[in-house]
Amino acid sequence: MRYWLMKSEPDECSIDDALGAPGGVTPWSGVRNYQARNFMRDAMRVGDGVLFYHSSCAEPGIAGIAEIASRPYPDASQFERSSPYYDPKASKHCPRWVCVDVRALRKTRLLRLAELRAQKPLARMWLLRRGNRLSITPVSRSEWKHITGKLI
Repeated sequence: MRYWLMKSEPDECSIDDALGAPGGVTPWSGVRNYQARNFMRDAMRVGDGVLFYHSSCAEPGIAGIAEIASRPYPDASQFERSSPYYDPKASKHCPRWVCVDVRALRKTRLLRLAELRAQKPLARMWLLRRGNRLSITPVSRSEWKHITGKLI
């Protein structure tokens, strides 16, 4: 089993939105970074743990716990001309972008970025690395245990 931190802007899809979706399942679409795409395509497995992170908001931080609920599949938004995620180089025969379904399990107290930075066991966490802007990052087993066991 692997663990991930997945960022979402709460005005686009918050933990409350995800919990309110049928079965708590939401497609994680619109990812347009190759490294994040490769994590979804090549490394994520159904059942992997997810830290649901609110980004680009007044108080960024971990807002919930989720899990990967599907294998990767072509992200339909790449084919929709009206979508901000449209990619004219993508084709149905050769899609460039994938998404996975994420099942929200529970909302947590907001674990703010500043609080994460203050935790010595999280000092090497990918999210906290200088210059990191990826929307999906791996989380080590020890980081997962520290966050879920002691902080949330």
